[in-house]
Amino acid sequence: MTLDHTDAGELENLSASLRGPLIYPSDDNYDEARRVYNAMNDRRPLLIVQATDIADVIATVNFAREQGLDLAIRGGGHSVPGFGTCDDGLVLDLGRMKGIRVDSAGETVRAEGGCTLGELNHATYPLGVTVPAGIVSTTGIAGLTLGGGMGYLSRAYGLSCDNLISADVVTADGRLVTCDAERDPDLFWAIRGGGGNFGVVTSFEYRTHPVREILGGPTFYRIDSETLRNYSKLMAEAPEELTVIFAITRGLPVPFLPEEWHGQPVMATVACWCGPPEKDAEITATVAELGDVLGQAHWRMPFPEINTLFDELLPHGLQHYWKANIGREISEEALAVHMEHGPKVPNIESGPFFFPINGACHRVSVSDTAFAHRDAAFSLVLSGSWKDPADNEKNTAWVRNYYDALRPHSEEGGYINFMSADDQDRAPSNYGENYHRLREIKAQYDPTNLFRLNQNVLPAD
Repeated sequence: MTLDHTDAGELENLSASLRGPLIYPSDDNYDEARRVYNAMNDRRPLLIVQATDIADVIATVNFAREQGLDLAIRGGGHSVPGFGTCDDGLVLDLGRMKGIRVDSAGETVRAEGGCTLGELNHATYPLGVTVPAGIVSTTGIAGLTLGGGMGYLSRAYGLSCDNLISADVVTADGRLVTCDAERDPDLFWAIRGGGGNFGVVTSFEYRTHPVREILGGPTFYRIDSETLRNYSKLMAEAPEELTVIFAITRGLPVPFLPEEWHGQPVMATVACWCGPPEKDAEITATVAELGDVLGQAHWRMPFPEINTLFDELLPHGLQHYWKANIGREISEEALAVHMEHGPKVPNIESGPFFFPINGACHRVSVSDTAFAHRDAAFSLVLSGSWKDPADNEKNTAWVRNYYDALRPHSEEGGYINFMSADDQDRAPSNYGENYHRLREIKAQYDPTNLFRLNQNVLPAD
């Protein structure tokens, strides 16, 4: 469809019903408005609505449905597959919907769908509380939560979706539904791990936890298979207040890492300890004992700070291609693959990253939410990120070769927020034993699959 074939009267009606801007390809701000986090997704939508409120969302959903347009929903715009944009369709951008309200006791917080992790942290920190979420402050809370939501506090307090109390959702027929454990419980179940398949979530209400300061920071090691073995053992046995993310990457140009290791293949961890400060030295020593340390920097910091440590390394505008797997363990066969392909990491922005998802995550059953991987120990993302589009083929090949070699030694499926656009065939294994129920709920709330630009769940027949 083109604008020439879109009824002018319907466009005028849409524009008149909006408080936020309706942006056309001919507008001066179109190129800025269509830009997303992953520069590989250079797409040209037919229309962009920058919604300011729920009425804008309802009007946009109704227009897309009635006109038969592809509808892309954008929260923070971080979707690596580019699900927050599209060619020749309609983008519903929630980026202006940033209202946040923390209750006076600090026990809950409600945030609109355009908020980022950094903005949520900013609102909750003065009350000494936080919501378990991701690791990069510019990540949108919407996509993060709908896919599950892994981060530095997952072992202690569960996934983001485990801490969701209620949500406001605009469904495919333009209705506003407030769902929770009592109201529309099937919808509430589905949006906790089922992605953006069921509607536009305009606000999220979360349970908070008393975390103001933490001990955290990176450690770099020489590459050695024993270090990864030690890491796996540590995450199986450590107190739940400790989360350590592990990577094989290239040494950053930081003062605590000797210059001869800058840009060289290394192993690395980023630790977050939200337990008592009197154990800080013990935790730092434990992390150092994983391997042959090349450099380490742990310090007490406000919790929001740890979510900014990757911001400078991973700004908007890089090229990204990811693949993902879930694992109950790091087997010797998988370890051999990591030792072969990990040291070939092409740049400092890339690497295999291990996210532990045990602890509190395992105290929620598979059937309690749509997030299916409750028996996994790690979520692995093979993250390819780089600056120059001329390197796309080389870097994408590194990710794919690594993934192909690792797949025979991994569980079926993975975390949907780490999946690429070419992973649509993995939906049944990504959603696991919850896939059939998700399809039934999809048929109830979106029978025509209007919300299909995602890791898609097909409506049941």
